[in-house]
Formats: sequence, structure tokens, C-alpha cells
Amino acid sequence: MQDFWFYIKLGFNHVLDLGAYDHILFLAALAVPFTFKKWREVLILATIFTITHCISLALSVYDVVTVDVGLIEFLIPVTIFLTALFNIFRVFKKGKSTGIYFQGLATAFFGLIHGFGFSNYFNMLMAEEEEKVSPLLGFAAGIEFSQVTIVIAVLLVAYLFRDLLQVKKSIFIGAASILILLVTIPMLIETFPK
Repeated sequence: MQDFWFYIKLGFNHVLDLGAYDHILFLAALAVPFTFKKWREVLILATIFTITHCISLALSVYDVVTVDVGLIEFLIPVTIFLTALFNIFRVFKKGKSTGIYFQGLATAFFGLIHGFGFSNYFNMLMAEEEEKVSPLLGFAAGIEFSQVTIVIAVLLVAYLFRDLLQVKKSIFIGAASILILLVTIPMLIETFPK
């Protein structure tokens, strides 16, 4: 049980690590369009991200899939950039919405990419472990707890701006997404495959 708690803390700290803020940026981009009225939808998306993140870790831990770390390190900021860009496109697009299903599929794919980004470090930890399912589940629980924390924080910021300060939805989502894009651009340049 002590190891299980170790992996819960590891998952929690993995997401909330300010030194590796890519996870926080992605979740912020994912949650920015939502309000507390739609909390279920954003929580479903965060859970999809957790599940697929852990699937890619499991595929790596059990040597089913091996990926090029350099490519994954570049694709992670690409996922953030695309999510923020999608927010901008969606908020200013008149007409039909793409709906939660498209977002769910994109989030699942992006979760796989983010999971592979952590797989090398996680594999080093798992080398000493005979039983791998419990650590994976502990890590998944830690990720989910931290993601819920981030989502709630973003929803609180949205509430502050959209409800209390009466900032228009399109302006808030557009400005927040542009800010995320600007923070992501140096990450894209730094990790661009050579």
C-alpha cells in the first residue's frame, strides 16, 4: 500500500510540476471554454485524458510500443497549441459546434502523446517493480486528482472573469487561448525535431 501512495503522489506531482508546465497548459487550454454549468463535460474530457495517458504508459511499460522521445517532446506542445487554436476557432465560428465527441477523440489522442512523454522516466521506476498494475493505477489516480484541481482552478478563473467581471465569453476564451499559444510557441521552437 505504501508503494501505491508513492505512485499516487508521483502522478499528482507529475501534473502539478511547475518546472514541466506542459500538462497544466494543456488542461488550461482544455478547460478554458467551460464554466461550472458544464463541469461534467470538462471532467469527462479530463478523465479521458487520464485514461489514455495511462494506456500509453502501460503500452510502454509492457514493451508493446516504443516511441521516439524527441518526436513526442515536440508533439506535446503541438497538442497544447492545437487545443488553444481550436478554442479560438470554435468561439469565433458561427454556426454548428463540433461537439463533445470530437473533443473527446482529440483529447484521447493527445492523452496518448502526453503519456508517452513521461514513459521513459516511468519505465525506469517500474524496472524495480515486479507487479506493474498497482503502480499504474496509483499513478492514474494521482493524475486524476491533480487534473481535477487544475480544472477547478480554471473554472474559478472563468467564473471570476465571465460572471463577476462580466467579460464576454468570446473575449475571455480568445484572450486566454492566445495567452496559452504565446507561452507554447517557445516550447515548439525548443523541441522542434532537428
